[in-house]
Amino acid sequence: MMKQFIDVGIIGGGPAGLNAALVLGRARKSVVVIDEGRPRNRVTRESHGFLTRDGIKPSEFRRIAREQIHAYPSVHFVEDTAVAVTGGDGDFQITTAQGTAYRCKKLLFAAGMRDLPLNINGLADVYGTSAFVCPYCDGWELRDQPLVLIVKGARALHLAKMLTGWTSQYTICTDGPDEWTDEQREELRQHDVPALDSPIRRIESNDGMVERVVLDDGTIIPCTGIFFAPKLAAGSDLPQALGCEVTESGTVVVDGFGKTNVPGIYSAGDAATEMYQVITAASMGALAGMSINGELLGEAWTNRTKGDSMGGGSTGNP
Repeated sequence: MMKQFIDVGIIGGGPAGLNAALVLGRARKSVVVIDEGRPRNRVTRESHGFLTRDGIKPSEFRRIAREQIHAYPSVHFVEDTAVAVTGGDGDFQITTAQGTAYRCKKLLFAAGMRDLPLNINGLADVYGTSAFVCPYCDGWELRDQPLVLIVKGARALHLAKMLTGWTSQYTICTDGPDEWTDEQREELRQHDVPALDSPIRRIESNDGMVERVVLDDGTIIPCTGIFFAPKLAAGSDLPQALGCEVTESGTVVVDGFGKTNVPGIYSAGDAATEMYQVITAASMGALAGMSINGELLGEAWTNRTKGDSMGGGSTGNP
């Protein structure tokens, strides 16, 4: 079933998609937000670092955002998954898993990233409760506590340096070969950072709170928290299928206002940056929304000089 032609289709309803929808709704643009309702941070008890919303539950953050956006009737939400996009700038067609099609002038991909399976016994039991991926988001709650960092390669040194702002009590577990250079091993040794490469046998916990990490060689590491490097994949493969430039990690390459290399296509939030924070995603969504609105207004302005009566925007329902 084909829906009405609208201004902007937003794929992904996290902080980036929501803030873009807010900006565009206030700019009187017709918008559809297509979101499957399974955000990556649904396992997290609280979100941090967002001014006036520090410590809020992710589900409550989304509830408040949608409630505020409902004040702008040109924005509509659809719980569905975008599975295909055809067309080009000025006339894209989004097809969803439920068989609905939406025509829109511009596209914003804000589907973020998705976690790949956690192949460490017991890690899923503590993820989001006492095991986290971002010290800026959860380091305060684990300050001055004994931690285990599950990470290898250059990222291990980066995380080890960063954690010193919250605690000096941590052990690196590489869960197999460490993938370090001799210089990196020496740097960690000089800073007295314990580093173990035995595979992790299991993580033991109680009601989501980690108690110890057990290695295959029998080593037991008591701890009250974990930081680990997640394995991620792009939340949507559609940007790459449409010709958008992406990095090796699947991040969509954008300019400072969220514009990709493909005309009419924008991206924001975790889909377009490796700075995985709620406030970063929301700010990118706001900038992308303003850029999209400016582009639509500019096109309408040009069309009017050519005698086109389309006007500067629309408030029709998707």
